[in-house]
Amino acid sequence: MPNPATSPSTATARAPSNIAFVKYWGNLDDAARLPFNDSISMNLSAAHTTTTVTFDTALRTDTLTIDGRAYNPQHAADAVAIARVTHHLDSLRGLAGTTDRAAVVSVNSFPMGTGIASSASAFAALSVAAAAALGLALDERALSTVARRGSGSAARSVPDGFVRWYAAATDHDSFAASIAPATHWDLHDVVAIVSRAHKAVGSGGGHALAASSPLFAERIARLPARLAAVEAAIAARDVAALGEQIEAEALELHAVAMTSRPAVLYWDGATIELLHHVRRWRADGLAVWFTLDAGPNVHLICEGHVAPAVAAALAHLPYVESSLDNSPAAGARIIGPGEGRGPGAEHA
Repeated sequence: MPNPATSPSTATARAPSNIAFVKYWGNLDDAARLPFNDSISMNLSAAHTTTTVTFDTALRTDTLTIDGRAYNPQHAADAVAIARVTHHLDSLRGLAGTTDRAAVVSVNSFPMGTGIASSASAFAALSVAAAAALGLALDERALSTVARRGSGSAARSVPDGFVRWYAAATDHDSFAASIAPATHWDLHDVVAIVSRAHKAVGSGGGHALAASSPLFAERIARLPARLAAVEAAIAARDVAALGEQIEAEALELHAVAMTSRPAVLYWDGATIELLHHVRRWRADGLAVWFTLDAGPNVHLICEGHVAPAVAAALAHLPYVESSLDNSPAAGARIIGPGEGRGPGAEHA
């Protein structure tokens, strides 16, 4: 891969969020974010993070600005976020042989911390932008591995389209790769926003508790068959087969969360109402299925020609604040400086 940076000091990357059809829940290694199981996802066209990383010898510490708000290291929650970014950048600085601090500025196209995988797009964009700004010529597999260390699901936001993240016991062997390009299937994820509140227990907290559920081992045992079925459904563009699998998978994952010790409950009343509506709509002939990540908002999966009807149906529900229609998207890529030469740029 050519060096994607035209300047050794700054670069901007954009990375999509992703929706997991087979979920990541629980770590073999929390520090390296090595998952217990493979997962399969689709990158989302309308849910993305754009991040500019500028390394500057004049900076004494890393700085972080998200959605126009400068994070204050004197505030406890902000300090935790800055420390997480610094820790992630340190691994890339080590590869580049520099100690320069960085200014990180990110903008999201969707609400953070509500179950739309904002950490996935955030750490994928951060990894790709920082590597480019440092002049590191990392290939897609290496960037996926780097992104995984910041947020597990960020590994899946680096490759294009439909993606499989491979579980492994070693850092080098756990990475994500595309199983089909974004152009393979006009599948849509219409995200129904029922709440913009930050969840009380983040995904990291949920991962740490996963193995305490009595249902956890059973879920892990069932996943090889589910992974095969989901990958086959994507290859065949069979939305009904995919929908059956992803609904069962989402419910099983949340059953694990609900039976962890302590229990983690991500749903609210609107979430449950909407799940009932999806089943009624399907019984009435609307070909739509649901899945959920770690949050109250609901992802409605359908083919592209059905998406306008799904969005219209959501518009009639008073508890749905808004919806976000996503088609399959390219993976993380440089958009400047060095536009067109980052991972995924050939498909952008």
